[in-house]
Amino acid sequence: MGYVPYILCVLLLLAVLLLLWKIQLLRRSAEELRRGLQERLETDTNTLLSIPSRDKAMCRLAAGLNSQLRLLRQERRRCQQGDRELKDAVTNISHDLRTPLTAICGYLDLLEGEEMSETAARYLASIRGRTDHLRGLTEEFFRYSAVLSAERDGRREQVSLNRAVEESLAAWYAVLSAKNIAPEVCLPEVQVIRRLDPEALSRVLGNVLSNAAKYSGGDLNITLEENGTLAFSNAAPSLTPVLAEKLFDRYFTVESGGQGTGIGLSIARHLMEQMDGSVTADWREGVLRVRLHFPAGEPPMPHFPGQTGGEGTPAA
Repeated sequence: MGYVPYILCVLLLLAVLLLLWKIQLLRRSAEELRRGLQERLETDTNTLLSIPSRDKAMCRLAAGLNSQLRLLRQERRRCQQGDRELKDAVTNISHDLRTPLTAICGYLDLLEGEEMSETAARYLASIRGRTDHLRGLTEEFFRYSAVLSAERDGRREQVSLNRAVEESLAAWYAVLSAKNIAPEVCLPEVQVIRRLDPEALSRVLGNVLSNAAKYSGGDLNITLEENGTLAFSNAAPSLTPVLAEKLFDRYFTVESGGQGTGIGLSIARHLMEQMDGSVTADWREGVLRVRLHFPAGEPPMPHFPGQTGGEGTPAA
């Protein structure tokens, strides 16, 4: 009789140990499922989830996740294919519209040289304005499709962000002046050097300045920090926090923003990501702030005389 409690204790201990081992195995299987699912969502791979456990419930869970992964891959491929087809369609349509638009503009040039009544001249001026607008939209869509479809070769060089800001402001001086915008610029004394694609950087700054010209209430403040953060802020009474979040969406426009296509900031975000940077926008108390961040990355190479955009490049 004295051995019965002892045996029961041993059996209970064995049951507890077996249960703990089972729980540990299930926890390890669940962790492997979590890591495996995260890896497969982050990378485009055809491998499926597998676990060491033979527990029926865990195996059913893994099978269910694998089934959803297959569906997700199919949807991802379908979306990628649709995106490529859309880009190709935009490129082809833009290209096909160029020829007739060029011919129309040529005939308009000839008509403007002819004698005509005041009414006919007014009608012709209206046709010219709409035709130029359509041609601008066509060119903008073509450039957008080309930017997103092109695989950039990654050629970069040392660029002074200080100088890039000054050159962009000089290029956009006439547009900003027409909007009665006198930018207030704050640049650091030291040259902020980054290895970037100069052409892509110029397009990013141009698109951001174009956006500022559209939505500014008459002011524009530009600040460059030594850590590579470039901030544009201006009063934007026509925006809201919700609209500000959508500024980077393709083809999104604000009605009061004019007759744009809504792809300028979308191109800017795409190019910034290609250069390992980021761009964000927020709207608070009537002020729109667009921030570009250029991470330091590798240290700049020494500058030698004749080297373009290197460290020590004097400011304009």
